[in-house]
Amino acid sequence: MASCVVCGKKRAVGNNISHANNKTKKLILPNLQRVRIVTGGSVKKGYVCTRCLRSGFVKKAV
Repeated sequence: MASCVVCGKKRAVGNNISHANNKTKKLILPNLQRVRIVTGGSVKKGYVCTRCLRSGFVKKAV
């Protein structure tokens, strides 16, 4: 599973809890987008979460 290049956010594990208090495992996936980013003057493709994209932590390549 991919993780964010900037913040390292990756999938997390939690529980689905029903009204009857039954617990089953579930995966909580971050919203990762594969984008072309500029790193040190070169262009690379990498997975970046939408929070880092929105906050401007990466420079997208055109």
